Amino acid sequence: MTKKEINEIKGLLEIEDCSIDHLIGCYVDGEKNKVTRLDQLFLNLPEEEMHKYLELFRKVLSGTPGRNLLDMQFTTDAYAEDGARPFLQSLKACGLKDPDIVEKFYDKVINAFDYPGNFLILGIHQTYDIPGVSNDGIEMDDASDEIYEYILAAVCRVSLTKPGLGYDEGENTFHNLNQAHIVDAPDLGFLFPAFTDRSADEDRVLFYTKDTKELQQDFLDLVLNCTIPLPAVEQKVAFDQLVAETLGPEADFETVKTIHENLKEFVEEEKKESPQAPALDSKKAKYVLEKSGVPEEKLENFEEHFEMAAGEEGKLYAANIMPARKFEVKTPDVVIKVNPDRTDLIRTEVINGEECLVIRIDENLEVNGVSVNPQTGEIIERDVEV
Repeated sequence: MTKKEINEIKGLLEIEDCSIDHLIGCYVDGEKNKVTRLDQLFLNLPEEEMHKYLELFRKVLSGTPGRNLLDMQFTTDAYAEDGARPFLQSLKACGLKDPDIVEKFYDKVINAFDYPGNFLILGIHQTYDIPGVSNDGIEMDDASDEIYEYILAAVCRVSLTKPGLGYDEGENTFHNLNQAHIVDAPDLGFLFPAFTDRSADEDRVLFYTKDTKELQQDFLDLVLNCTIPLPAVEQKVAFDQLVAETLGPEADFETVKTIHENLKEFVEEEKKESPQAPALDSKKAKYVLEKSGVPEEKLENFEEHFEMAAGEEGKLYAANIMPARKFEVKTPDVVIKVNPDRTDLIRTEVINGEECLVIRIDENLEVNGVSVNPQTGEIIERDVEV
């Protein structure tokens, strides 16, 4: 799913013109016992509660595609009679109203969610009359071609508030506040089916994770039965290791800087050609390294090594492997952070027989917050507002 498609579904999670027809929920304690359940028409909730639930579900559709919003495909096993795909289809088809199917869904999540404390499982069902779009991108509400029916689920930790003093408006005084159980932002969530090319795609599911360092693989395997990608942080590590192993001890500053610049150019080109989150497969990654001047003999087995490092999905997302806001150079004693669009300001140069980093500066130079003249080193006085 593209960011635009995700936002289109996210835009449905508003009080105005809300078409969510059913809400389910199950509160689970630290011993994996089902404490209580929710099962009701969404529009019968008090408006204040509707806002709170919608806020949680909007969070499931928030983030960066390829980083904490993962467009995932079912494995072959998911298509079996007892697989995840037919089960999710039955959950959607019943509109979350069949108690046996819903109970089985709770059991799957409880067995798969790795958390020792209390948590809340939530789900909503909604149908969306997809408006047609004219050639110039204008929505036409009276030109609907398809009904998109989906379920959106969230798994949220439930934590205790801290005890303390609180103000009582009725009595106009302060009293001891009792601890209360508060539903936290979702740890996990998913949208089924995916909304691909503005249409239902029952071969894919959009998965949300708050933690980009470590995916809950049991949840992905037991509940969704999807191909499991590398977590975002591991994608960065895998790519850095691939580049380091490919370049070997002959790696130099200019080559690595050129790889960064060519990755940035690749992302810009991909965004022009497709609204999907830019990602590197083995062939695209090899092309970037070739373009950056890496010798052909060092790339002989690169595609095989890439596929081994990239996990089951076989690709690495640009948002994970290339920091968008910094270009960083480190020595044991110095860290230099450069605007990624201005890597031209930094280079290496041999000075007095020693390899040095050289940074070109303009008329603006600050040292520990003090403006100085880059030519003379003199302090420049600045007007300070009082």
